[in-house]
Order: sequence, then C-alpha cells, then structure tokens
Amino acid sequence: MGRTVPSYRHALEREIEQWKGFRKGLRGKDAAAFDCMMNACRLFASAGSMATRPVLLEAMVMSILLRQERDLMEIRERLAKLEKQLGQL
Repeated sequence: MGRTVPSYRHALEREIEQWKGFRKGLRGKDAAAFDCMMNACRLFASAGSMATRPVLLEAMVMSILLRQERDLMEIRERLAKLEKQLGQL
C-alpha cells in the first residue's frame, strides 16, 4: 500500500507554493522577510512533522515564532556584551 498522507515536508512545500500570489504582492524588504519566514518553516520541518498538528499552518507559525525568538535572544546577548564593553570604558 502507498502513502495516503503526504509527508510534512511535501505538505509544507505545497502550502508555501499556495502563498506564492501573496509573496508576489510584496516588495523589497517585505518579500525578503516573507522568504525568511518560509525558510524558518523549512528549518524546523523535522519538529513540525513531530508535532502532528492537524492544521499545517499551526506548525508553520510556531516555527516562525521560534526563529524570531532565537534571533531576539542573539540580539539581546550582543547588546549585553556591547553594554558591558561600554561600561568598561
């Protein structure tokens, strides 16, 4: 018997493809930001497949939020280091 449910990665790519029209409506930095968000979904595809959520978009949103949180954590760490360096001057 063959698979009746597509893999998460295939379903994810199909979902991203369905947002192509929305992406075309974006310009410049907004289009780049959209691409980064979709890449975050791809980055955490293994976690998304383990989540077994019935709505694919839920795992996509969680992936995007996770990526943004990681970026914020890195920015906070860099800022703290800069503040420490400035305090030592």
